[in-house]
Amino acid sequence: MPDVASDLVSMLKQDFKFHIKKKDQINIESKVKTVRFIGELVKFKVFPKTEALYCLKLLLCDFIHHHVEMACNLLETCGRFLFQAPDSHQRIKVLLEQMMRKKAVLSIDSRYTTMIENAFYYCNPPEVAPTVKVERPPMHEYIRKLLYQDLAKTNNDKTSEKQSSSARVLRQMRKLHWEDEETAAYITKCLIAVWNVKYFNIRCLANLLAGLVAYQENVGSQVVDGVLEDIRFGLEINHPKYNQRRIAMVRYLGELYNYRMVESTVIFRVLYIFILYGVNYDGTYSELDPPDCLFRIRLVTTLLDTCGQYFNSGSSKRKLDYFLIFFQRYYWHKRSADIYNDEYPFPVQVRFSIEDTIANLRPKLKLYENLEEAEKAVMDALEELKPKYVEMYPELVNEEMDKKKAQQPVGDDDSLCPIEEEDEFEDDAQSETSLQDGETEGDTDGYSGSQSQPFEDDGEGGGRHGTSLSDADNDPVYDGEAPVVKSSAQPAHCPEDDDFMAAFDKMLSDSILHRNQESVKPQVDIVIPMNIKGSAIKKTPKFVPPTISSTSTPEAKEPEKPTVNFVLMTRRGNKQQFKNLAVPVTSELAQNLKDREEAERMEKQHVKLLTLNINERQEEEDYQEMLASQQRPSVMNLNRDRRQKYHHPKGAPDVDLIFGNK
Repeated sequence: MPDVASDLVSMLKQDFKFHIKKKDQINIESKVKTVRFIGELVKFKVFPKTEALYCLKLLLCDFIHHHVEMACNLLETCGRFLFQAPDSHQRIKVLLEQMMRKKAVLSIDSRYTTMIENAFYYCNPPEVAPTVKVERPPMHEYIRKLLYQDLAKTNNDKTSEKQSSSARVLRQMRKLHWEDEETAAYITKCLIAVWNVKYFNIRCLANLLAGLVAYQENVGSQVVDGVLEDIRFGLEINHPKYNQRRIAMVRYLGELYNYRMVESTVIFRVLYIFILYGVNYDGTYSELDPPDCLFRIRLVTTLLDTCGQYFNSGSSKRKLDYFLIFFQRYYWHKRSADIYNDEYPFPVQVRFSIEDTIANLRPKLKLYENLEEAEKAVMDALEELKPKYVEMYPELVNEEMDKKKAQQPVGDDDSLCPIEEEDEFEDDAQSETSLQDGETEGDTDGYSGSQSQPFEDDGEGGGRHGTSLSDADNDPVYDGEAPVVKSSAQPAHCPEDDDFMAAFDKMLSDSILHRNQESVKPQVDIVIPMNIKGSAIKKTPKFVPPTISSTSTPEAKEPEKPTVNFVLMTRRGNKQQFKNLAVPVTSELAQNLKDREEAERMEKQHVKLLTLNINERQEEEDYQEMLASQQRPSVMNLNRDRRQKYHHPKGAPDVDLIFGNK
């Protein structure tokens, strides 16, 4: 039906000419609809190209206001088609150059300028060098597919499919040629490059690594070293383009701790590096940590949100408590910078992230209100750790004292020499190192005591994961898998090892023997017998008046101290015996009894006051309610007078009406 196309083209040209002649700045939607319809018909070769170029030329002749939008919409619809066509390439190129010259000469709105540039570069994009695709060997492509694609698919499947898919990826990784150094190095490189994985799937990669370590021991240490090195690299470079990479690496480190790949000491060392490395608390400028850079706070909160929930018992709990003190000092150091004022306030999202993190870890912890409180808390923590610091690092203490003595000025014999004060040990880095390493000598494994039971896959449940994808001892060896490779570096045997093992076995046997010989502690809370409960026990807290011994001479007599009478209950067979025991008032037993009775008395007094206050409050409420009821206006029944009153009959009653006619 060629007539339909010709009629449609003629009608569109009439509408276009009508909009060109009308100079009013209304009906922009109709104008844009007309030119976009023309452009779509040009691409389908219904509207002639020459007519479309003529329409564009008319718009460029009066290139103002709505004509600019009409020309840009026409070019965005069919401009690239006309520019690529051989028969219209030269003409559209001339018109585009004319449009750019008019943009440079005319004074038009910035919005129109942006539209013109977008339309021009859409039709004639700038020449750029083609993207060179990295050619990788097929083995490398397969490794990347397993780690970055197949492993990520497990999060979108059901639980049973997830477990089978994760186990399949682990089996395929075990089948790789681990004896080849190049292949093993590339696998380690891909396991370190966690920024190529989606943020939510980082735990899947940590789970895979934990399962792979059971078969290839060297991979775990190499990946952990690479992660720590990349974190240190991010601190030294401190460029915004690495921010997502740094967040991913910190999250990866936390997940590695959850899967028991690193110890808690490593986590706390990294946390202290975030708030100490390149940080100047004296107010001087630091290029590694400028005042307007708050990214380290986000790194700390990310790491604590990932694995901080497991620092809830033992030495790890105390380490985290101390770190939160120093972390708040770092936060207030940043917030108190001079660059933040009323016009440029401190970012509120940073404050909210810190409050949420600390609330999840320590809900009852009170946050400091200013920098002075944080500094005071840090000094108190350092003073508390000072004895342990001196005990663990005596050589550092002696070195600091020698430095202070060397810095003292040499005076004359008659002049006053400065008094040597105690070393305050205000070196933050060394003190915080003692927080990490010197909490308890028994913290050797670095794991929290509240870890949950291990599970086999990266499910949604929380808890330190003891076992990853599979068990190395019970997992069967599949066809084509590489054998389990243990550490190739075997320690050399020496006589000191035999001596150490012999001493260790002797110590262990002595400890077990000593433990077996220990007597069971008796029950502390003994039930008071009924026969003396009302007589002797109630009289125990009375003091015994001092008496003079008959054997003492007048020269040797001394005033006896007041005592407290206790009843000592002994048991011989099934028979119980009771003896009075006079204990001095100053003894610990008497003091504990007195303190306990005082505490019970205070508690009873407190309960009594609470009860009286409740009764008084209830009486006050009843009295106020009574006053309110008296002052409240009474409700009157207005309908009472409206109803018809009953009128009693007058005169003698009608007997016939009452009893009826007989």
